[in-house]
Amino acid sequence: MTTQTTSVGAAPGEATSAQDRRAATRAGLPGNVQQFPGTGQVDVLDPYTQEVVASVARCGPAEVDAACRTAQGAQDRGLPQWERALVLDRLALLLGEHTERLAGIITLENGKAIRDARTEVARATETVRFAAAQARTLTGDVVAAEATPTGEGKVAMALRLPVGVVAAITPFNFPLNTVLHKVAPAIAAGCAVVLKPAHQTPLTALALHELLLEAGLPEDWVTVLTDDGTSAGPALVEHPTPRLVTFTGSTTVGWGIARTAHRKRVALELGSNAPAIVAADADVAEAAARIARAAYGTAGQSCISVQRVLVHRSRHEELVAELGRRADALVVGDPFDDTTDVGPLILPAATQRVQEWIDEAAGMGAALVAGGVRDGACLRPTVVDQAPTGSQLRDAEAFGPVLTVVPFDEPEEAFAIANETPYGLQAGIFTGDLGLALRAMRELDFGGVLVNDIPTTRLDQQPYGGVGDSGNTREGPASAVVEMTEVRFVSFQAPPSAVVP
Repeated sequence: MTTQTTSVGAAPGEATSAQDRRAATRAGLPGNVQQFPGTGQVDVLDPYTQEVVASVARCGPAEVDAACRTAQGAQDRGLPQWERALVLDRLALLLGEHTERLAGIITLENGKAIRDARTEVARATETVRFAAAQARTLTGDVVAAEATPTGEGKVAMALRLPVGVVAAITPFNFPLNTVLHKVAPAIAAGCAVVLKPAHQTPLTALALHELLLEAGLPEDWVTVLTDDGTSAGPALVEHPTPRLVTFTGSTTVGWGIARTAHRKRVALELGSNAPAIVAADADVAEAAARIARAAYGTAGQSCISVQRVLVHRSRHEELVAELGRRADALVVGDPFDDTTDVGPLILPAATQRVQEWIDEAAGMGAALVAGGVRDGACLRPTVVDQAPTGSQLRDAEAFGPVLTVVPFDEPEEAFAIANETPYGLQAGIFTGDLGLALRAMRELDFGGVLVNDIPTTRLDQQPYGGVGDSGNTREGPASAVVEMTEVRFVSFQAPPSAVVP
């Protein structure tokens, strides 16, 4: 990989301005660490400035085959369980030591506000710690063989063994933590990994690979393929070596992978259109504060960003005003500035699409309360009141800094509106009514229901995943390790001639 700048600047932790921090980050990008040179180069852009900050290899089917062969060699050699745990322990320490550098790389190629990027590194560190715990405690089960006459005299157990090589395909929005939600459990389970990061954000994955090697992981245990978005992914999915494909990204691509790789295990974490219900008895100010953070953090580019806010009609006017005030107060601008709340979307085309969705909803009768306009390279945080059914903003996944407010009269109506989407990742409800909360837990058709919290909250140790178009698996190290292992039943019975004391 070659960077496209000779800027030196201060060390990332010493940078005193957004400009200095950007220059220092560019100067500290990963070196020439790619195992596979590819057949060309792909430029990596700074979403805020649209400048080329680096070029990486454009890998294709030949590089995919080489990576898979490399990974299979590592898998065949194996890595002891204690060594996998130590590698993950060391990696967690290294992530902490390199927080500022990693946060800078995330912001440079993703456009995420630097404060959000630091939070991502901190979360990734916890993800690795939980994976290390799984590496130490991974075990099988003793089967009660003599519970049946057939099992008399037998000793039986169910062992958990690595499933084999894992193909991990990851998105741009969390280029460190989402990668580690796949790579760290795979290491814990004893699976070699072929990692294909998003083509917009390969630099974070390459920096992580450097740290994995520094932590003591054998070089062939995780291989990284960079591409242009299409040149490596399909070939990796179709290659016969990976036994499991784990993918986070769009619904269309995810279910397409499931159809293509129908003879492999496929773990999908896909899109959402997350609802937050604000009941009549809710603390509106507290709910609005949490919803605003959830809708506009990472510029709304999270699959569990709050997009639909369902509010009891008696509190509708109050909540809309509070959300509008909070949206207007957010600082939009250079993501390397410590005061910035909302940076750019990943691409200008994404900004254009979200703005078109806002305009469509307004044209269908919705009211624009706040935002809806560009602020330099960014889209201002937007509140749309009552986007109607049939509008993209109401029905689809926006993946941008925008939410719509929808009033309801009865809880049944709120639950029905929340469930009207084909997605089912997470939902939230704000209420002091325990009975209503219990109803929500049972009637909201989502993988996670959060009471008095926003659906954007994710504990990295939780079993995280959705239903419907939102996926088919659960992530979090404990859950992912189960997905990445297979059960082998083993039974022992003494031969007839054996002497049994």
